[in-house]
Amino acid sequence: MTDLVKQAERKTDYKDLMRRLERLGASAGGVSKSDLKELLLYVRRLERDYRALALVHDQTVRLRDMNEAAVKLAHFYNRLLLKNVSSVIFVLDKDLRLVLGSALTVSILGYSNIREIVGLPFVELFSRIMPDEWVSAMVGRCEETLKGGGELSVEETTPQENGGEVTYRVTVSPAWEKGIRKGVVVVMSDITQLVRAREEAEQASRAKSSFLANMSHEIRTPIGVVIGMINIAKSTGDVERQNYCLEKIETASRHLLGVINDILDISKIEAGRLELCPVEFSFEDMLKKIITVMRFRISERNQNFTQSIDPAIPRFFVADDQRLAQVVINLLSNAVKFTPEEGGIQLEARLLGREGDICTLYFSISDTGIGLTEEQRSRLFFPFEQADNSVSRKYGGTGLGLAISKRIVEMMDGTLDVRSKPGEGSTFWLTVKAKCVAGAEASDQNAPVASGAAEAAGIFAGCRILLAEDIDINREIVTALLEPTGVAIESAENGEEALRRVSETPDGFDLILMDVQMPVMDGLEATRRIRALNAPAAGAVPIIAMTAHVFREDIEKCLQAGMNNHVSKPLEFVELVGKMRQYLPPSERFKHEML
Repeated sequence: MTDLVKQAERKTDYKDLMRRLERLGASAGGVSKSDLKELLLYVRRLERDYRALALVHDQTVRLRDMNEAAVKLAHFYNRLLLKNVSSVIFVLDKDLRLVLGSALTVSILGYSNIREIVGLPFVELFSRIMPDEWVSAMVGRCEETLKGGGELSVEETTPQENGGEVTYRVTVSPAWEKGIRKGVVVVMSDITQLVRAREEAEQASRAKSSFLANMSHEIRTPIGVVIGMINIAKSTGDVERQNYCLEKIETASRHLLGVINDILDISKIEAGRLELCPVEFSFEDMLKKIITVMRFRISERNQNFTQSIDPAIPRFFVADDQRLAQVVINLLSNAVKFTPEEGGIQLEARLLGREGDICTLYFSISDTGIGLTEEQRSRLFFPFEQADNSVSRKYGGTGLGLAISKRIVEMMDGTLDVRSKPGEGSTFWLTVKAKCVAGAEASDQNAPVASGAAEAAGIFAGCRILLAEDIDINREIVTALLEPTGVAIESAENGEEALRRVSETPDGFDLILMDVQMPVMDGLEATRRIRALNAPAAGAVPIIAMTAHVFREDIEKCLQAGMNNHVSKPLEFVELVGKMRQYLPPSERFKHEML
């Protein structure tokens, strides 16, 4: 019987077992059928239990194998994490001895393998690379966490052996096992760049806030002058005093326009939309314009102005002379502003080098003014920055001019920098590259050019133009500006009316001054329809856009619509007449008088 049970335990076939038991019972003669049935039931239960046990055993083995695989995988990923993490991470036991650490931890401690430092005290390891004060503070934080404290997080800046500094965000957390604190986990993340970026952002925010406050002053001051002078002029009958008021109004208006132009320029720079417009120009004429602009300001402060111009500089160039003049005028204006009365200012220009037809020009503006410290120079060419806040309060200014100038110079493949000492004055110098051209290639320099209303008297006598402008006061201004030129002017209040006038008399106008933004039909659409008229004169008549839009893409839209040129608002007499001069022939009397 025991053998039979053992066979059942060895998973003997049940049917075979039944047959053998029946044969055994038949041969024994003394085993009843009931005993056999009971034995068979027992064997069946035994077989069922065995199968259940075998299944449990198989599952247990499988789970154990899976567990071991999971543990191995977890260890692999832990090693992978500690090897590649960009933070200093390590675990300390209750005695503050190192248990585990990331590859970066091993590296900064000066070792090559974690096994070399496991079990060593925290103080011994970190005292070699960190200041004693930092080590002591960390020991205190770890002990506080071990005694029952929660997670601690601080930002600390520590000096380095190379003289620099590193800022860490240090987090100390309890290391738990089955609800018991077994040690601490320390994570040190290098946030030096993040802190610098945050400080720079905060500094930029402060600078912009200061800029807005300063800008409010810069805008309100000239507006206050304009309003005040208007009230004075209205209250007096003295012509001389009225002329004085008009001069102050003009000065304040030009200052306000300069502020607005600076804002627009810096906006274009930040949007990446500042572009140069190279043209042929006379270097000598550009310098004359610069000196003409600055002479009054310099004489007002009784300052001594000298200039040194290299005779080797070619006469004619192709470059953006307006932007170049803008830079030089800005530097000269700063020199005038920061130099005391009877101080000295010098402008130097020389040829620095030449490769083929590309010349490198050097300019320097020196003054005997207040000078700059090293710290002030480091912030000088950033937008919204001035030497310090007291400068804007005492001397005024937007803090944009030098940033704009530097960008313009860089676009001309040049450099802008400064040499200065406090109390000894400053020398701003710049280099730019420009293509030099022969005199014959340059524009007609001998053509008569009007520089003022008196000089332009009768220049366009006999010419007829159409002025399309929807604002009454603007039509009045243009008409008054051009009155000395002798040109005949017809007006249209919108693009649709201008189109009708040209449709009726296609050859009736020698030139059209077209405002861009108008009701009913804007200037762009009116120009397109004029060009589409079935009349040769309508396709050939010069059209000059008048627009306050100064971005390059706005000007391109005007040209694409069929316009020939543009002038910016507010209109300047010299610019307006100069643009018209490109398309209208001067009268014979004017040519004779100019010659």
